[in-house]
Amino acid sequence: MNFTSDFPVLDQTVHGHRLAYLDSAASTQKPVSVIEAVSDYYLHHHSNVHRGAHALSERASDMFDNARARIARYINAAENFEVIFTKGCTEAINLVAYSWGRANLKPGDRILLTEMEHHANIVPWQILRDATGAEIIVCPISDTGELEKLDELLDERVKLVSLTHVSNVLGTVNPIKEVIAKAHAVGAVVLVDGAQAVGHQRVDVRDLDADFYVVSGHKMYGPTGIGVLYGKHEILQEMPPYQTGGGMIRHVSFEKTTFAALPDKFEPGTPHISGAIGLAAAVDYLEPRLAEAAALEHELLALAESAITEIPGLRIVGTAPGKSAIISISMENIHPHDIGTILDSVGVAVRTGHHCCQPLMRRMGIPGTVRASFALYNTHADVAALVAGLKKVSEVFGE
Repeated sequence: MNFTSDFPVLDQTVHGHRLAYLDSAASTQKPVSVIEAVSDYYLHHHSNVHRGAHALSERASDMFDNARARIARYINAAENFEVIFTKGCTEAINLVAYSWGRANLKPGDRILLTEMEHHANIVPWQILRDATGAEIIVCPISDTGELEKLDELLDERVKLVSLTHVSNVLGTVNPIKEVIAKAHAVGAVVLVDGAQAVGHQRVDVRDLDADFYVVSGHKMYGPTGIGVLYGKHEILQEMPPYQTGGGMIRHVSFEKTTFAALPDKFEPGTPHISGAIGLAAAVDYLEPRLAEAAALEHELLALAESAITEIPGLRIVGTAPGKSAIISISMENIHPHDIGTILDSVGVAVRTGHHCCQPLMRRMGIPGTVRASFALYNTHADVAALVAGLKKVSEVFGE
């Protein structure tokens, strides 16, 4: 089982070493099929969608609409129009905060977040808090990276729970279905940040009973600049538009405007047509390989964690059972950027810093980590390169 040859960018050397790309939690590489789907669209089919009476526009419109339907099937949305195209998780969360939040929250209401959230799932709610008078409360996590005190915090004052499915730093896989059931029991709506989940495990939004679920295409082998907001039909139907302009209207006069039906109401302007087509191609590539990929990623995770624990002064940050294939590490008295620089010198690409999770870093008592994250194109050779690179770090700073 080796999918590396499907990804042309991996066939290169960096600083004279074979590239070991271990930064997939930041952005996955793209298989040939996705690159070709985007290229084919621009070479043969490009036109604006839903606006032309000519053959190219009809073809482009069909490709765009079919992409939405393909993605809806992948996450098991009940209706295609429950899939709203966005630029990614960040825009999707902002859409919900601005549209649903301003229409539904008032002083005294609570928004429940967790200590492991990405800044994109913190800052929009702070803006909403300041605009509505609602309050933000934070669910703490354990030293291993698991949720604590959720039941104590969930009561009828909580109107929204917004949390990550998989932590981009710790790899923790939160018990989303259980959290949603508990939140619904007190009348709260739930948004799930699925950026690190959809490309690595099966996600069924109806089985989860998620009210909102957000996806970034570039973290699941698709293009950058495209993502998805899934929302339940009845909730999206009641939400006002987030942005306005062409394409999201039914009728405009200088006195009044009426808005289009879903999904157009939330997609003003010319959409990212090639991005949607590329994302559907990524789903086509990923879905039949998902089970094999998950098994491989967890095999590599176990292999890497076992090997690096032998390195003096190294700490793995995030050890929750059943975690995703993400390893965050810190090394005593060595700055993460210095570790990353040495790893890069031997061809190993990792992420360093706070990973847009400064509150989480403060909770863990560290300024940042070095994060290695696995995807279906990684191999045992990538793990060996990571381990050798970390040993070199230890030797350089141990001198």
